[in-house]
Amino acid sequence: MSDEKLKPVAATDEEWRSRLTPEQFQVLREAGTERAFAGALVDTEDDGMYRCAACGQPLFDSSTKFHSGSGWPSFTSAIGDDSVSLVRDVSHGMVRTEVRCGRCDSHLGHVFDDGPRAAGGLRYCMNSVALDLDAEAQSGD
Repeated sequence: MSDEKLKPVAATDEEWRSRLTPEQFQVLREAGTERAFAGALVDTEDDGMYRCAACGQPLFDSSTKFHSGSGWPSFTSAIGDDSVSLVRDVSHGMVRTEVRCGRCDSHLGHVFDDGPRAAGGLRYCMNSVALDLDAEAQSGD
């Protein structure tokens, strides 16, 4: 089945810059981080599908979102094995696991092992500007 909400994957930085806001470009394409508690999706409890803001790839179902208190939207799991890719990140004097879009390789955030134990123990800590909430997609679809 075709997903008409998928966007073409840009080939150059110029193409990405023309499609993304400066803040989205800094986060998605340059692995930046938005300020804690500043993102529009931190406290959102609406149902739907969270997609990559760069390419439209489905990433997280709203049923896995929880309030972590970290200041960023947090999820216990990604939609599927191919929706995201995990990369070792040793920047800023830390060892973390970076989460990237499995389709366009955009930076989304990081995953930590301090999430709710009953849901597997992971906390996917994402940047709001890296996500679009597709409220038309119902949880469980």
